[in-house]
Amino acid sequence: MADVVVITGGGSGMGLEAAKYMPKEKIIILSGRTVSKLENAVNTLKDLGFTAYAHACDTSDRESVRKLAQYAKSLGTVRNVINAAGMSPNMADGEKLLRVNALGTVYVNQEFSRVMEKGSVILDVSSNSAYALPGFLTKLAAKSYPLAETDEAQYLKKQLKFANMAKTDYQKAGFAYALSKNFVCWYAKKCAFAYGRKGIRVLSLSPGLIATDMGRLEEKEGSALIPFTAEERMGTPPELGYAIATAADERNGYLAGVDVLCDGGSTNGRAFKRK
Repeated sequence: MADVVVITGGGSGMGLEAAKYMPKEKIIILSGRTVSKLENAVNTLKDLGFTAYAHACDTSDRESVRKLAQYAKSLGTVRNVINAAGMSPNMADGEKLLRVNALGTVYVNQEFSRVMEKGSVILDVSSNSAYALPGFLTKLAAKSYPLAETDEAQYLKKQLKFANMAKTDYQKAGFAYALSKNFVCWYAKKCAFAYGRKGIRVLSLSPGLIATDMGRLEEKEGSALIPFTAEERMGTPPELGYAIATAADERNGYLAGVDVLCDGGSTNGRAFKRK
């Protein structure tokens, strides 16, 4: 059977770019909420010589994710799952951000791990915002992370309580976003050790400010990070696509249980800021 690559949030941006770096003998499934965008992306891949399909999926809906996993399994051996679906602070309120970014990661990892075999990979896309909040706050928030698997309502309630400590609506959404992405890093590590016994490698990757449609939405607020990058610029979609594709490649078999920080150095840049 053919190997299958599933990319959520694959209709554009870094998800679509990651698909372009996959081996052409694999079947590519691009998923997202907007069918027209997915079909355009699939046509782009087909023009490049890929076998590609579109499948609508809302990752904040477990049943939708389950159907995507079953569809992928029907096409072959699910070898690589890249969970790039996500929303940013300018796109949604705090609860929606937590449902898509955090609970969506739970659904993707759980449902796909049930159909994947030894030698396969799950890569969850996070963000360098996972490192942005004060350490004491993320430590407090992390105490309720396990509730995402056992009591979603309580998980959301506790995370929103922390997010609502901010003043403005945008700042509250920003806090929720950062907490959701910190959760993604934590959950990918948790899954790495849970699924590793089955031979499924799991890791996360945290981009910085990238010149995608979503990145442009956050450019006004996020531009403050650019002076802290090593080259003082935004990242490009092809750069992140290549980073994601190589990290998610099954041949990179010993890279597990970690977060790959791919942000041009901005998270660490404050310590080395040019005088």
